[in-house]
Amino acid sequence: MNSPLPSAKGESGKQPKLTFKLDLQAYTLIIALVLIAVIFSIFTGGEFLSSRNISNLFTQMSVIAVLAIGMTLIIVAGHIDLSVGSLVGLLGGIAAILQVWHGWGTIPVIIVTVIAGALLGLWQGWWVAYRAVPAFIVTLGGMLVFRGILIGISKGQTVAPMNESFKQIGNSYLPYVLGYILAVISIALLIYGTYRNRFKRKQLGLVIPAGIIDYGKVSLYSFFILLATYMLNRYLGIPVPIFIVIVLAAIFIFISNKTAFGRYVYAIGGNQEAAALSGINIKWNTLWVFITMGALAGIGGILLTSRLNAATVSAGDMYELDAIAACVIGGTSLMGGKGRITGALIGALIMASIDNGMSIMNIEAFWQYIVKGLILILAVWVDISSKK
Repeated sequence: MNSPLPSAKGESGKQPKLTFKLDLQAYTLIIALVLIAVIFSIFTGGEFLSSRNISNLFTQMSVIAVLAIGMTLIIVAGHIDLSVGSLVGLLGGIAAILQVWHGWGTIPVIIVTVIAGALLGLWQGWWVAYRAVPAFIVTLGGMLVFRGILIGISKGQTVAPMNESFKQIGNSYLPYVLGYILAVISIALLIYGTYRNRFKRKQLGLVIPAGIIDYGKVSLYSFFILLATYMLNRYLGIPVPIFIVIVLAAIFIFISNKTAFGRYVYAIGGNQEAAALSGINIKWNTLWVFITMGALAGIGGILLTSRLNAATVSAGDMYELDAIAACVIGGTSLMGGKGRITGALIGALIMASIDNGMSIMNIEAFWQYIVKGLILILAVWVDISSKK
């Protein structure tokens, strides 16, 4: 005889509780993004929300978004990486030198660049994990070392132009139909993931958010997915760089939520001593966090060099601060143990929107630095205040 379906009381025998508590952080980010869009649209005569500018905005944010994915894991684990901007520049320079000066094909260049990034991440991670040198110092040194190597191997020159196939990585678009198919798949996964999560919590007798909260959030996200797809398809389609970001985000969201490695990273950042006592290999997992960051920096370097069709000695300058700011704005705690990749991506979009909007308004660059700096300070203050 078949066993009955799990009852509403769950395996614990307790009636699961419904809660109407809102995820204020998630809604605050969305509201902030909408306000930024409205304000810049007003001051730019609608140019900010044009399909062409939206497409450019997503393309411009792609490198920072890739870095923010890796930086989320770094910060959640209780560390920081100040070298990623220089690392992006160096790896993009390596890609350009291999192709322009040595005639390598696009595929070998991509493979070698990502592997080189992983190895440089391994080098930094070894110092942090196995020699107990603070990540701040190791990566600060890496920032200087990598920039110096870039200047040395490029002889201080701009290396260009790239092959046509390499240029397409950062400058091509998905067909319109494929864009809508991806949007529908994304929405379906959102609905399924929400339903599955609610069902599991019900089985375990845990607190379940009210359906209007969970599915309201899904509806809101679905609306923005369809709107973004429609706007991008009004121009040339979804840019390939942002498609790469979406794929990477999906992979690392799965890793952080559904794998032992992801759980270990959060445990290490939350309480390293408790993690060690529970048998987690802190050194090994810390090493892999930095290897992952290095590989993602390699992908970021490829996207940047492809989009610019060149590698310069200043490429990636200050990208580390934008990536860190994106994570913090997105809710990642600098104390470790807390952070979401989705929040970091929204943070990256907020930072890119501010840059883009102020550029359209022809606001001088120094004001952009001031505004972004103040936003970062405010985001950290909010994070600290929420813990009191």
